[in-house]
Amino acid sequence: MLLRNSKIGRETRMIQGLQSIAFENSPYIVGSASVVGKKEGEGPLGSMFDMVEENDLFGEETWEAAESTMQKEACVLALGKAHMDVRDIRYLFGGDLLRQGVATSMGVEELSIPMFGLYGACSTSGEAIALASMSVAAGYGDNMLAVTSSHFGSAEKEFRFPLGYANQRPLSAHWTVTGSGAFVVGTKRSHVRVTGITVGKIVDYGLKDSQNMGACMAPAACDTILRNLEDFGRTPDDYNRIVTGDLGYVGQSILFDLMRGKNVDIKKNHMDCGMTIYDQKTQDTHAGGSGCGCAAVTLSSYILPKLERGEWKRILFVPTGALMSTVSFNEGESVPGIAHGIVLEHC
Repeated sequence: MLLRNSKIGRETRMIQGLQSIAFENSPYIVGSASVVGKKEGEGPLGSMFDMVEENDLFGEETWEAAESTMQKEACVLALGKAHMDVRDIRYLFGGDLLRQGVATSMGVEELSIPMFGLYGACSTSGEAIALASMSVAAGYGDNMLAVTSSHFGSAEKEFRFPLGYANQRPLSAHWTVTGSGAFVVGTKRSHVRVTGITVGKIVDYGLKDSQNMGACMAPAACDTILRNLEDFGRTPDDYNRIVTGDLGYVGQSILFDLMRGKNVDIKKNHMDCGMTIYDQKTQDTHAGGSGCGCAAVTLSSYILPKLERGEWKRILFVPTGALMSTVSFNEGESVPGIAHGIVLEHC
């Protein structure tokens, strides 16, 4: 299929298969930053984050304000590492888990960058990077900023119970990451480029347990990974890592079973950010980490450096999201999932 760009009078072949895009002029990850809370700083990746705040309120009076401050800090740090300021950014793509995306709108307000507010639950980092990459590749601007965040305190209050309730958590439950990741996507050459994307579909297996997000999201992850492999004509061995966002220990097992049912084995090169960011044995996070910030800060602090150094040549980054709200849950609706695939390569 052909995508005609009449403005520059040529045809570019970018549409790949049913759901993917292969960029002819691949945009680059010019800079990124990760900001996290105390618990994340105590985990295996603690020394790799750009900023670890010992007080999860980040100097604010509410969890929501703390998340906004965290997101602003991530944006400023990412711009600084890219040697840019806000005037260099054409558009900002950002989102979070809270109602109406207030953490993002309040967090980036002072930056005064034209913005698009997004919601893809915990897949928002993939959605933001995909849209930023598409915009740069299409020539809508030289630099875009993608950002997302989550906060344990604000997410628990929004979707489960306020922390003061001290409610018991089942072993299938995740621990929402307090963290924000920001990424400058642009035309300036770096050592990591976005060579393609696979936009995910909503997949609903009828599960209704909000304390078992891994099971709700695994079918969507399976669908997107399979579609990426088919659209690009690849096998799992063509990727050094296939990285999911926050399936956790429960969701990973389900993903492997679903993939095996399609005669595809990803066990040897699969990695899950929710299983990487915490130490399950010492930090009591049950099924692992979750939240928009989980995949974002792991990508910025751990995955991108490996690509930059050439330790990994190509990865498929697949952040996963459970599309629920307090209203849909209380009305007995199921929890559908979505996952977006981002192909990142060393260059």
